[in-house]
Amino acid sequence: MTTTGRTALRLRRLLITLVTFACVGTATACAGGDDRARVVVTTNILGDITREIVGDQADVTVLMKPNADPHSFGLSAVQAAELEQADLVVHNGLGLEENVLRHVEAARESGVATFEAGAAVDPLTFRAHDDGGPEDGAGQPDPHFWTDPDRVRKAAALIADQVVEHVAGVDEKTVRANADRYDGQLADLTTWMETTFDRIPEERRALVTNHHVFGYLADRFGFRVIGAVVPSGTTLASPSSSDLRSLTEAMRDAGVRTVFADSSQPKRLAEVLRKELGGRVRVVELYSESLTEQGKGAATYLQMMRANTTAITDGLTGD
Repeated sequence: MTTTGRTALRLRRLLITLVTFACVGTATACAGGDDRARVVVTTNILGDITREIVGDQADVTVLMKPNADPHSFGLSAVQAAELEQADLVVHNGLGLEENVLRHVEAARESGVATFEAGAAVDPLTFRAHDDGGPEDGAGQPDPHFWTDPDRVRKAAALIADQVVEHVAGVDEKTVRANADRYDGQLADLTTWMETTFDRIPEERRALVTNHHVFGYLADRFGFRVIGAVVPSGTTLASPSSSDLRSLTEAMRDAGVRTVFADSSQPKRLAEVLRKELGGRVRVVELYSESLTEQGKGAATYLQMMRANTTAITDGLTGD
């Protein structure tokens, strides 16, 4: 970043802080007006990945709270202002943060560097599945790339590049060393997932979920996606009676009796399938779109993926 760019950024930060103070009226809400470099990240999954790379080189603010739904969470006025005070904004994109993307765009238009991770990692598209027809948004890019750890490795390397280029005052050697260390951990994760999934017989590698979120995992590790209770890539959609009928028929045909439901969402729809299929359906919880608080099972991306891999493997190999 040039000296002129840094000066403009500081002036913009000062102006936004003053405006926020005037609107909110409390010094606490306007805290953070110092000159330390900062990265703002929309989702908590990307926030954890970014913190691993940035380390102590800058402040990293994560907007999405633990256990939140990325499709529906929104921002306060103070959080929206934080976006425009950032040196760099990292967001998932591809339509994931449906209530936040307009704020990211506003920050970009004001001159803040932004990085859309999902668009940079060769995104897949939603497609029709085995439940009888195309899901909502078929043909649109799938934003849930983090279920493939190889794509996360690519995203992490690109985030490191963005931090080095746009965040003033960071030590490039430290950032690169952090990225290399984390890349090794992600490579180990991929190997462990492959070994664990090898326990699942080919004929049982079939997934039914609350909504379509595991397309990347299926593509990377050789699973079939039978369908979803909510036939969409977003939790904001709703199933029709014909959707549920098509899904239950597809599950019967495939011999599938396990539904994986996101731990942060109500399981009512998955329970409907339990009734439709005669009560012989297992509902297994996964951490699919949000991290948890510390000590709650999935406080980091690595913990989340290991927990999900174990749950999927146990769910598809058990009687």
